[in-house]
Amino acid sequence: MPTDKIKQILAEISSATVTSPDELEAYRMRFISKKSVVGELFAMMRDIPNEQKKDFGQHINGVKQAAEDKFQELIQALNQGTKKGNTEGLDLTLPPSNLPVGGIHPLTATRQRIIEIFERIGFNLSEGPEIEDDWHNFTALNFPENHPAREMQDTFFIEKNPDVALRTHTSSVQVRVMENEKPPIRTLSPGRVFRNEAISARAHCIFHQVEGLYVDENVSFADLKQTLYHFAKEMFGKETKIRFRPSFFPFTEPSAEIDISCLICGGKGCNICKGSGWVEIGGSGMVDPNVLENCGIDSEKYTGFAFGMGIERIAMLKYQINDLRLFTENDIRFLQQFRPLL
Repeated sequence: MPTDKIKQILAEISSATVTSPDELEAYRMRFISKKSVVGELFAMMRDIPNEQKKDFGQHINGVKQAAEDKFQELIQALNQGTKKGNTEGLDLTLPPSNLPVGGIHPLTATRQRIIEIFERIGFNLSEGPEIEDDWHNFTALNFPENHPAREMQDTFFIEKNPDVALRTHTSSVQVRVMENEKPPIRTLSPGRVFRNEAISARAHCIFHQVEGLYVDENVSFADLKQTLYHFAKEMFGKETKIRFRPSFFPFTEPSAEIDISCLICGGKGCNICKGSGWVEIGGSGMVDPNVLENCGIDSEKYTGFAFGMGIERIAMLKYQINDLRLFTENDIRFLQQFRPLL
């Protein structure tokens, strides 16, 4: 029986020390892995006479156990040394180093600022699913059966179920709120929406909207105008002007587009506002009585207003960004410009 080899291995194990993870791994490979010297001893078992195999097996198991015990000791010793090494010679009175920090994404900053403005005047926050059924996305909002938005070229429908689609606006969240809450309702619905559009500097198939809804007794268009006047001045500055242009939306009547004075030229006319001095930021109007009735609200007793804006459009105006694609390309050169937003 090769007792000399066993004694030699036990001596190596007993005297082993490590000062780094690499040395610890070298110990593991030599004494614990399948191809270790202990493994070689087990391989020798086949050449040992039968009457000696029991004693030889006990010796090998003893070596294996000694190697594993030593391995755990070495791990603990290395961890303690590392912890000790982290504080030795360290002057804790020195100021911290100015490590580079990340920045808030401009869309996130814009979204939070919009929410903050409307929360201060009583709007709460509501969210809903991005995959919607036909009722919440179209029918309850007074979209007729032949409306273009119901066509495949404008909306991403779920292939196996033509009555389910990726929501095209966060107005679907407002429907859910009106179905489940009683007036007075004053809510803001920010979120991601999807439309089947070609990606360009001014359009994207995935973007973000924020929509507001106020339903109560005696709500008027004047309330809508004052609410949006307040938002525009808080978001873009006190000198900002706002105007309403007649428009049409299936879910509001009367309806109006919302314009603000161009932030680039101050309303004098430039290529951004196409010489008009005005830039569109969204749509608005009084909630159509049919929409109220679809959601179980008495349109004879209650009225309401709604508005919707693209968060990307607001961010582009506020930070003077001229390409919508920059928001989703994760170009570090673009994102680094917004570190001061922290």
